[in-house]
Amino acid sequence: MTNIPQPEQQAPLFSASDQDGNQVNLTDFQSQWVILYFYPKDDTPGCTVEAKDFTELSQDFSKLKAKILGVSPDSLKSHCKFINKHNLSVTLLSDPEHQIAEAYGAWRLKKFMGKEYMGIERSTFLIAPNQTIAHTWSKVKAKSHAIAVLTQLQELMNI
Repeated sequence: MTNIPQPEQQAPLFSASDQDGNQVNLTDFQSQWVILYFYPKDDTPGCTVEAKDFTELSQDFSKLKAKILGVSPDSLKSHCKFINKHNLSVTLLSDPEHQIAEAYGAWRLKKFMGKEYMGIERSTFLIAPNQTIAHTWSKVKAKSHAIAVLTQLQELMNI
C-alpha cells in the first residue's frame, strides 16, 4: 500500500521545475503554509475546475501566507499553455517521473473502463510553516475543493 503522509508527520521534501523553469523546493516556503495539490492532467475538465477555483481564491490564500502549488506529470510547456489558456495564477510543478507524487502517495493504481494503470490520484496536502503535514485530502472531487482547503486553513489558524 502506498504511504500517504499524515498530519503531524514531516512533509516529504521536494524540488521540481515550475511552469517558467524555476526550481521550486519545499524549503523555499519555511515561513508559509503550502497547499500542495496533485492533479492528473492539464486542461482536462476536473483539473481545469480545480485550478480555476484555486486561482479564484488565490488572494484569500495569499492573505493567509499560503502558497498554492499544483503538481502533475505534465511538461513545463503543457503547464504554460494551461495557465495561459485559463488565466491561472497558481504555480504548477512538473513531475514527469512522478517522484513527488510517489513521495506523497498520490501515484496510485487506478481503474478506468476495466483497465488498471498507475496514475495520479487527485489529492491535496496542507503543509504548515514548520513543514509538517497539517491536513490531507484523498480521492478529491474537483468541484468546491479549493473552498474546503481555504476553510480548513482558516480553522487551523483560528480565523
